[in-house]
Amino acid sequence: MTQSLPRSVDPQRLQEVLDGRWSHVRRAAREQLAGETFAPVYGETMQEARERITRLAVELAATGRVGLGFPKEYGGEADAGGSVTSIEMLAFGDLSLMVKAGVQWGLFGGAVQLLGTRRHHDAYLRDIMSFALPGSFAMTETGHGSDVQQLRTTCTYDPRTQTFDLHTPHQAARKDYIGNAAKDGRMAVVFAQLITGGENRGVHAWLVPIRDAEGAPLPGVTIGDDGPKAGLLGVDNGRLSFDHVAVPRDMLLDRYGQVAADGTYTSSIENETRRFFTMLGTLVRGRVSVGGSAGSATKTALDIAVRYGEVRRQFTAPGRDREIVVNDYLVHQRKLLPALATSYALHFAQEELVGTMHDVQTAVHEHGQEVDEAAQRELESRAAGLKVANTWHATRAIQMCREACGGAGYLQENRLPQLKADTDVFSTFEGDNTVLLQLVAKGLLTGYRDAFGSLDGWGKVSFFADMVRETVLERTAARGLIARLIDAVPGRDEEVPLRDRGWQLKMFEFREKHTLEGAIRRLRRNAEVEGMEPFDMFNDVQDHVLRTAQTHIDRIVLEAFVAGVDRATDPDAQALLDAVCDLYALSTIEADKGWFLEHGQLTPARSKAVTATVNQLLKELRPHLVTLVDGFAIPHEWKRAAILEEEADRQEAMAAHDAELRAEAGAGTPADTAPGDTATSVEVPPGQ
Repeated sequence: MTQSLPRSVDPQRLQEVLDGRWSHVRRAAREQLAGETFAPVYGETMQEARERITRLAVELAATGRVGLGFPKEYGGEADAGGSVTSIEMLAFGDLSLMVKAGVQWGLFGGAVQLLGTRRHHDAYLRDIMSFALPGSFAMTETGHGSDVQQLRTTCTYDPRTQTFDLHTPHQAARKDYIGNAAKDGRMAVVFAQLITGGENRGVHAWLVPIRDAEGAPLPGVTIGDDGPKAGLLGVDNGRLSFDHVAVPRDMLLDRYGQVAADGTYTSSIENETRRFFTMLGTLVRGRVSVGGSAGSATKTALDIAVRYGEVRRQFTAPGRDREIVVNDYLVHQRKLLPALATSYALHFAQEELVGTMHDVQTAVHEHGQEVDEAAQRELESRAAGLKVANTWHATRAIQMCREACGGAGYLQENRLPQLKADTDVFSTFEGDNTVLLQLVAKGLLTGYRDAFGSLDGWGKVSFFADMVRETVLERTAARGLIARLIDAVPGRDEEVPLRDRGWQLKMFEFREKHTLEGAIRRLRRNAEVEGMEPFDMFNDVQDHVLRTAQTHIDRIVLEAFVAGVDRATDPDAQALLDAVCDLYALSTIEADKGWFLEHGQLTPARSKAVTATVNQLLKELRPHLVTLVDGFAIPHEWKRAAILEEEADRQEAMAAHDAELRAEAGAGTPADTAPGDTATSVEVPPGQ
């Protein structure tokens, strides 16, 4: 797909492609949240941060932006995709506010909306939207985080009083790490085992008041404070325990399971496991939001590091009087550009995911259609995979940006330490990443059941029956485009240009399919071992299973990037995106070229050529580094990094001082100009 890059590209053309389907939401966020109000603040105590974030939550509610995902009859806009995009935009600013908003309007409000019925909506949604009713989402327990189906909190119905008895049986069943619980929450959506008529009906959710009007815990409710954390100081995470708290029958969020006055239980979904996953599936919006927010934080870090590297100078080259801009060093480009390419790739994958989520949820909740279970499972798996990819990329890339900025990157005033601390938990909340990878992999494994036979040796065991999904995960959007590109690849791979997009797609697809089939073969062999326990059958190949999920995620991300490039209408922007896509694909292959060599997909000579081509791409993209971060269109005030204000002035002062020294020495000749010398401004807000 090689084509020469234009000398310059208008960053607004990139912004138009990146802003995508919800561009109006992104534009509104940049306008409504402009200025210093929503920017991060450094050096606060935990108490100061919490009080400020609570004030900002009230101000945010007043903008009307929080109603995007709520029903129109309550003042919302019924725009699920817009609500997630709005959260992503908040994440460019203070991440504590993003999490606070996510808890209040995504998790707490979303649970009331999606798990409750009309009476719950009428009673609570308006107050939730205005922040008059701050709430918590109490699912995670100290002893059960990822394994939600095995929660120990119980809620037992008593037909004599027509109330539920909500109880925490022991310390391990305490609700923990609960946002809004330590300070602000007045009610909580509490997940517990529903018991009626002496029978456990599985995990359900209740609306439970936890504080009175003065903020004191209600009888039977014990509230603790998780205290200082590594980051997100403005989020009041707390602990909740319940000592036989009476909960009225109508506080059960009963969209998927109802309890009559006499204790009779009914549900439109008879199978308990299927009902449980259906309930959790409606809450997928939170997981999608975390991935997108991690992406926003990573873009902010890359923006800061790229702009700093454009003016920071180190060491003088032979024959030059002036030190070299660090962005001109290949080793620095090796840090920044592949990470930037990955952020672009993940952006397009996230945009596609948000669109799918919006369409699936709108069909059900706005148009009254039956749940498309295959589409829902596909959505959940894609959300899990991209949450993993976005959050682990954030952890790696933000650390890299910190190092790329040297000592300046370690100063709190330059934002990067706070970005590191605030995003660190993203890899374990809204689903632990390792557990989510297993969720993705099991969908793939079961999807290939027909190709490998019945898999009776492990498929019939209840352990696997409970854990394995039931669908083949399909190719992403633009299926026709992807298929055409792959079909156009000539027969002999070693003769195909490395920048041929079809060849790149074919390599990613081969790696996923081969890894998956290898995992299946190992599982079948284990199933044939006499006396091997079901747990050991799976645990023995867990590393292989997780690698299968990772290769699947890489493939769907590349396909989404290819589709995004194809949507670009400006030729110059498309050419630049095409080169960035090449860099994402080839740097991913380079990072795993040992596997490709072992499996005959690269010759030693071609493996070396991959590295040479990556280096060539870095040279081609070097002049466009600032343009690529300009395309993110992050408002200047949201970055809050002192080096973006000061470094250019310092460098200009140093250059002036050097000129004076040369003049005094009688040199009198202008310094040689390096490629990076053309950047005289460290920060120009996009579009200005």
